[in-house]
Amino acid sequence: MMPKYHRPEAPVPKALPESATAKAEASEAVVPAWREFFTDKNLQEVITLALANNRDLRVSTLNVEKARALFRIQRSALLPTVSAVGGAENSRIPQQVSSTGSAYNVEQYSALGSASWERDLFGRLRSLRAKALNQYFATDQARVAAQISLVAAVAENYYTLAADLENLHLAQATLKAQKDSYDLVLQSRNAGVATDLSLRQSQSQVEAARVDVARYTGLVEMDKNSLNLLTGTTVSAELLPHGLETVGELKDLSAGVDSTVLLRRPDILAAEYQLKGANANIGAARAAFFPRISLTAAAGSLAPELSSLFEDGTGYWKYSPQVVQPLFAGGSLIANLKSAKVDKKIAVAQYEKAIQVAFREVSDALVKRTTLVEQLDAQESLVNALADSYRLTDARYKEGIDSYLGVLVMQRSLYDAQKGLVSTRLAKRANQISLFKILGGGV
Repeated sequence: MMPKYHRPEAPVPKALPESATAKAEASEAVVPAWREFFTDKNLQEVITLALANNRDLRVSTLNVEKARALFRIQRSALLPTVSAVGGAENSRIPQQVSSTGSAYNVEQYSALGSASWERDLFGRLRSLRAKALNQYFATDQARVAAQISLVAAVAENYYTLAADLENLHLAQATLKAQKDSYDLVLQSRNAGVATDLSLRQSQSQVEAARVDVARYTGLVEMDKNSLNLLTGTTVSAELLPHGLETVGELKDLSAGVDSTVLLRRPDILAAEYQLKGANANIGAARAAFFPRISLTAAAGSLAPELSSLFEDGTGYWKYSPQVVQPLFAGGSLIANLKSAKVDKKIAVAQYEKAIQVAFREVSDALVKRTTLVEQLDAQESLVNALADSYRLTDARYKEGIDSYLGVLVMQRSLYDAQKGLVSTRLAKRANQISLFKILGGGV
């Protein structure tokens, strides 16, 4: 009664966009295990803490255990149920219905072993078992997806903390330089060389740097709190990064060009298992139209007194096969079948949508990876150029050639470019982590 399963065609092109893939990439994706991808030892220790203590992942694992138990319950329906029953029955027969003309008491004691079994001729129970099995597989893939997401989230938070620490160090260094510059301008002003305007301009740079120090100090603490939440425990200071450049590099990924790699993502596998379960449920709905055959047997002892329950002549057995054929159910069986078919159509749509989302995520990540390489190179060149410009402008101011305004402009431009470089480096790492996650990760 179960329809034959056919995997729907993927509603995306067979290859990723040419603009999203490097020419040198292989035709097949290679996604390493997370311990191979994240090479930094401290980060590996933090991820291990998260895998052991994160509560969301713990719930996902418990859901898998629950789904496994539900499958075993459904599988047991295919096997006979055997039980032992002991009982006693006392009743009084009134005089009005007594065959002897007087009331009397009846006592009966029994010790029986019974067995019942539904003969699954039309596959109803097997279809339900298949549905439960696919639900279990889907739940397990959901756990894998949750684990990959957790690994990626911990890594992203770790690198964000490293970037904010680097920005904090940069802001502190800038504040020190601005204070030194302010002291120099103050001396010049007291000597009658610099103006009050230059002094106030220098002071404004000091205050701006103080604002950034306070802001990044708060961001660092919030990053630590977020990391503690993800790991489910307090991460020791020895495992925390000291800056973005102190964290090990990530292993390069080959995304490939074949879009069928998306079918290995755990969320897509989970959607397909849900689809298979919905397909199996149609078989159970169809089988409900056909007879249900059950066999029940009991054997043991039956006696009027407990003391004689196991004596000779008390043997008892009973065999009662039963066939139930639905004749009229008010349309519920037809409605149930229609509902099962609609559930399958919904599962197909969800499966196709999962593939489309994955295709877009991979394409976007690959395109961004290409542009980030160029952006990082340009940002590094910009910082070098502005550093030289600042050095020359500062020298011209000290020689009395230019006003202090040029120094302020160069200081601010260089500082902004340095922060931009940190952001670009972080974006490059985040893109690598995102690509690791959306390609299915390596658990």
